[in-house]
Amino acid sequence: MCGICGQFNFVRNEPVESATIRRMTQTMVHRGPDDEGYFISGPMGLGFRRLSIIDLAGGHQPMSNAEETVWVIFNGEIYNFKELRAELEQCGHSFRTRSDTEVIIHGYKEWGTGVLNRLNGMFGLAVWDVQKERLILARDAMGIKLIYYRIANGQLTFGSEIRPISAAENSKPSVDPVALNLFLRFRYTPSPLTIFDGIRKLEPGTMLIVEDGQYREERWYDYTPIPFSSPKEDEEARHELLELYRGAVRRHLLSDVPVGILLSGGLDSGLLLALMNEQGGPWPAYTIGYGETFEDDELADAAETASLLGGQHVPVRLDRDEFERSLPKIVECLEEPIATSSIVPMYFVSQRARHDVKVALIGQGPDELFGGYKRHLGVRYGNLWRRLPTAIRSAVGFVVHGLPRNETLKRGAHSLGLENRLMRYQHVFSLAPGTTIDGLFREDLLPEEQGHELVDYWRALAPQMEHTDELGGFQLLEIRSSLPDELLMYADKLSMAHSLEVRVPYLDRTVVEYVQRLGASFKIRRGTRKWIHRRVCQSYLPSRILKRKKRGFAANVVDGWLRSSAQGELSELLQDESSLMFDLLKPEPVRKLLNDHRSGRQDNHKLLFSLVMLEQWLRGTWSHREWLMSAAPQGMHAVRLAS
Repeated sequence: MCGICGQFNFVRNEPVESATIRRMTQTMVHRGPDDEGYFISGPMGLGFRRLSIIDLAGGHQPMSNAEETVWVIFNGEIYNFKELRAELEQCGHSFRTRSDTEVIIHGYKEWGTGVLNRLNGMFGLAVWDVQKERLILARDAMGIKLIYYRIANGQLTFGSEIRPISAAENSKPSVDPVALNLFLRFRYTPSPLTIFDGIRKLEPGTMLIVEDGQYREERWYDYTPIPFSSPKEDEEARHELLELYRGAVRRHLLSDVPVGILLSGGLDSGLLLALMNEQGGPWPAYTIGYGETFEDDELADAAETASLLGGQHVPVRLDRDEFERSLPKIVECLEEPIATSSIVPMYFVSQRARHDVKVALIGQGPDELFGGYKRHLGVRYGNLWRRLPTAIRSAVGFVVHGLPRNETLKRGAHSLGLENRLMRYQHVFSLAPGTTIDGLFREDLLPEEQGHELVDYWRALAPQMEHTDELGGFQLLEIRSSLPDELLMYADKLSMAHSLEVRVPYLDRTVVEYVQRLGASFKIRRGTRKWIHRRVCQSYLPSRILKRKKRGFAANVVDGWLRSSAQGELSELLQDESSLMFDLLKPEPVRKLLNDHRSGRQDNHKLLFSLVMLEQWLRGTWSHREWLMSAAPQGMHAVRLAS
């Protein structure tokens, strides 16, 4: 795991300044404290910070072939690099290191950009083809790693984070109101947008190719799930899934440095620890906790799991005072606002784990793959709702709409009745109706025509959904959007803030592609979520672990702290017209959200939390305010914050 950055003057071919590349690279020392490297030649400059994991002596980057015609900088891990190396050696390629990076170089020479589809791993990478003067940036299929970039005045600037891009220009970018609108609707900013105007992030499974003075984005990963020709028997699916899990965990444990696990009290990380034990151990297992007085505290459950499975349990205790002190710092680490309280425990458990290990496995993925959230139940059985006569749906909808609070139920009743598939999925994801979010913005900030819908960024994925059932189509979008751009994004940022590499074996390509071919009945059966995954777990975990309720790093505790500690501050932030958010948003509708929530008429806590996180982010990103309005396309305005 590392940090990469670079700059390419692809139109005028002016030399890149060495000082700029070094300044960019130094913003990411936390991602790679072990080593640094540079390649600067004419219009191309590459910078690299290394966290040494595999081939500690021979993995220096930027790395090239012997002839120095292909250069690579790479953040991540390629788990099948040994198999690819053997294949390339049979094709006549000679290797000089044991590093997975070198496989990318020779793979590119052999297969061109086709090498990307052969890589099983997580990566954000750049390939510089000297002879063709071609630069390729690519993000892995599941979007576990990130690539940000900016193109302006014939110059491409890119990095694993936004910081090097800002450092290259020595200025702060504008806030993009369209991206902000999407953040308030969905709690995160979907690729290819970022919260900053002009800075984009590659979508999962896509690449940016720059050559001949031009650039283009292409989707290199276009896997289309097709159901198995012969339906799977239950036991057959359970056995095949288990074998895929075993292979994924074995690959993800490849490391020349110590490895641990971030352990919750739930079944996903419990199964992961059990599978790790088949490859060795005992493994250090890190759990965040808040004290026995909290019902959602996971320390006791995780300690029992570790004891049953022989793990070395390491408790990490977090109190409210530390939470309040650290929240601004955590928000700053993210670079973009994300409105989920799970960021707090993720930050602290990563901090503690890094004292002992450089690599930690985490049980992220089964909820999205197998339907582990309440929203999946609605999607799974939504067809039953749509088959009801319109009169009955209207009557039930009228009653639901009149209920106090229960905003999730109200949105669900509305969204699941929509006939358009993509719009139906978008409404399931939404925290609030689009009209509510649009009404928060000041006049003329948003484009008049439709141009800020999540479905606009999903349409290119529609062909991949051709053969999926209702639940499978929703999950495909979830795996391509909310999972990488929310959960995996903050996992990467907050673990790498402490120079810790987090690996996600359940998102191994072999696992994901197999599960996407299974029908909905293997995921949710008779109301039981994650059905086939639970069948695998039964082989390793006792019933008392299988019956534990889902806690998610005990995020409910943090939610409570946030609401409690922010009672006074919340009133200030959302009613004080000097708050930074009110140069973008109108105070009146924001106050109405707060008043309706306090009165009990509506449950707006998720949207109010998003607004609080927005204000925290604005205050952390800009130490003082100077707003400059600059014209943008379609009459839209971008808001520039300059220090």
